[in-house]
Parts: sequence; C-alpha cells; structure tokens
Amino acid sequence: MSRLRVVLADDHDLVRAGFRVILGAEDDIEVVGEAGDGLTAVEQVTRLAPDVVLLDVQMPGIDGLEATRRILGPGTNPAKVVILTTFDREDYLFEALRAGASGFLLKNASPEDLVESVRVVARGDALLSPEVTRRVIARFSAPAPVPLRRPETLTDREFEVLVLLARGASNIEIARALFLAETTVKTHVSRVLAKLDLRDRTHAVVFAYENGIVAPGRTP
Repeated sequence: MSRLRVVLADDHDLVRAGFRVILGAEDDIEVVGEAGDGLTAVEQVTRLAPDVVLLDVQMPGIDGLEATRRILGPGTNPAKVVILTTFDREDYLFEALRAGASGFLLKNASPEDLVESVRVVARGDALLSPEVTRRVIARFSAPAPVPLRRPETLTDREFEVLVLLARGASNIEIARALFLAETTVKTHVSRVLAKLDLRDRTHAVVFAYENGIVAPGRTP
C-alpha cells in the first residue's frame, strides 16, 4: 500500500517535531519534507510533490494563505492543503477556502484529529463540516451581481445535487431529498466536481455561493 506523502510547514520547530512524531507513527503516512517559512514551504511542495500539505497560517516571509495560493495556482501539483492555526477565526477560514485549501485545523486538535485530517483531504473529502462551511461563506461571500441558474455543463439532477450540497446536506440527506440511492448521489457529486473543475465538496459550496446559486435566506 502506498503511503500518503506529507509536507509540514510551521515556524515553530517544536510544533513540527510533534506533528512529525504523530504522523510518522502511522503506517500509511510519511512526512517527506518540512519548512519553517512560507517560501520554503512552496519550494518543498514544488520539489517533493506531496499528497497533503499542513501549513501554518502565520509564518515569516509569506503566510500560509499566500503560500496556499502559490501551491495551488494554475499548473501546479494536485496537493491538498490543510491550514493550521491557533485561532478559530472565520476570516482565516474563508480566505483559506478561497485560496484553494481543503481543510482548516486548529493546532490544539487531538493527535487523532490530525491524523484523520490528512487521510480525509487525501481521499478528496473536505475537512470542514458542511454546516461550518456554509456559515462562513454566507457571512463573508458577497452576493453575485447576477444570480447564476444552472451551469450549462450540469444536468438538472446534478444541479439539484449541487444546491443541496451547498446548503449543507450530507450524501444521505441528499439521497432522501431526491429519492436516490446514496451510491447514486456519490456519483452525481463526483460528476459535479469534475464538470466544474472543483477540488472537493467544500469548493463546490464556495462556487455555489460566489456565483449566486444559493444565498442565505433564498431558495434558487
């Protein structure tokens, strides 16, 4: 079984050492690189092509948000980024999502949560619950000037799935609402992400809010 390759980026040596010990104890995870500043983190990711990057939001040089933008920019590798912070701040969270991050984790999370975060984002799932994602985007996203109805690339059913997903519904809840099997919903979600060129469910929510498909208090 191939191991998940991880790069750690934090300006505190002790934090990196602790994370390295926790992750290195797992049979399916390998820490392949470390960085103490944002620019080094970008270089490490470019050179090592990891599966997952754990980035501190506050680092010298460039912070974790700018590093995320560079790591996930056009033509870069498909690494998944998890933003680390000691602050549970919604503005950090939203900017991280807009930059392309797949998750947001507090540094005081348990070792189990740290390990699970790597596995979750590596398999393409969002590290945030739909409830948290929806709340943050609803607060910080400006309404689209012209609400977008159904993107031309999506079928009517796929659009229904996107709307429910953006409103925080799980696969089981979407299945119940649309009278579909859960496996069918998973297929629809995968097609929505592929057709809209989105990294994961979290970015489908971002897309829906920023394009006016859903908005607080309004049903499309």
